[in-house]
Amino acid sequence: MVTILALAAAVLYGTADFLGGVASRRANVFAVLVTTVPAGAAVVLVVALLGEAPGLGGLLGHGLGSPTSMGWDAVGWAAVSGICGAAGLIAFYAGFAAAPISVVAPVAALVSTVLPVGIAIAGGERLTSRMLAGGLICLVAIVLVSMPPARRGRQGHRDGPDAGSVGRLRGLAYGAAAGAGFGLFFLCLKNAGQSGVLWPVAISRTAGTLVAVGIAVATKTRPWRRDGGGTGVIALVSGAVDAAANVCYVLATRAGLFGLAVVITSLYPGMTVLLARWVLGERMRWLQRAGLLLAAAGVVLLTT
Repeated sequence: MVTILALAAAVLYGTADFLGGVASRRANVFAVLVTTVPAGAAVVLVVALLGEAPGLGGLLGHGLGSPTSMGWDAVGWAAVSGICGAAGLIAFYAGFAAAPISVVAPVAALVSTVLPVGIAIAGGERLTSRMLAGGLICLVAIVLVSMPPARRGRQGHRDGPDAGSVGRLRGLAYGAAAGAGFGLFFLCLKNAGQSGVLWPVAISRTAGTLVAVGIAVATKTRPWRRDGGGTGVIALVSGAVDAAANVCYVLATRAGLFGLAVVITSLYPGMTVLLARWVLGERMRWLQRAGLLLAAAGVVLLTT
């Protein structure tokens, strides 16, 4: 069950990232952020409230939790997870604007996996040799899949702005910061999820919303303007899908080993790459193709 739920989370996270990326190409990054995060919070809040209604809790699933059943520790973990997730997104997008994408993306993906898995192992989780091998293969796959096609910058350098040694160092810093934010998000949401499913996610998304709104106000981000491409709708759908991914991830951490759930969930860049290929017609590098094959092999080892 943990494999199915974690794979579902990976597919949903990858889809949300793809939609968010499409919206970010058409509008200000902070305008996208302040739309996607509240949209996810609204969806989870509505479903969580429906779960409190008589007769609906059983239909929506057991163990949804409630505000009253959650202790203050769980509320704190949930709030911190939302703040960490929002901070990770900010570093991620800022890195894309100021450093080579091919440095930021794989570093962020690697750190966001190694950090929570390392904490899980230090906390006593033990993986079999087959699972360790599968996990290492998945780590390599995450890095390979996360590498976007190289592109020329304004001065003729490949791979975007400031692709020199200084740019790569800056990319390492942004990628590590983003990965740490995402990794702490995974870890904190897992701890909060022990007291329920939907309410911890709802609190996490609400905390992230406050951060996003605060940034939008501080940067004087303009609200959406009407456009023919439905950018606002794409951003809203991205937020809703991301919220569903949060729920699947928490369920996965409750169904089995935390480290296993994180490694499989962190394969989400593969879905983003596939959607970019299918929907936008973007070409895949041979490294990305190899990463997808390695990801499949790693999942097989982790689940057999």
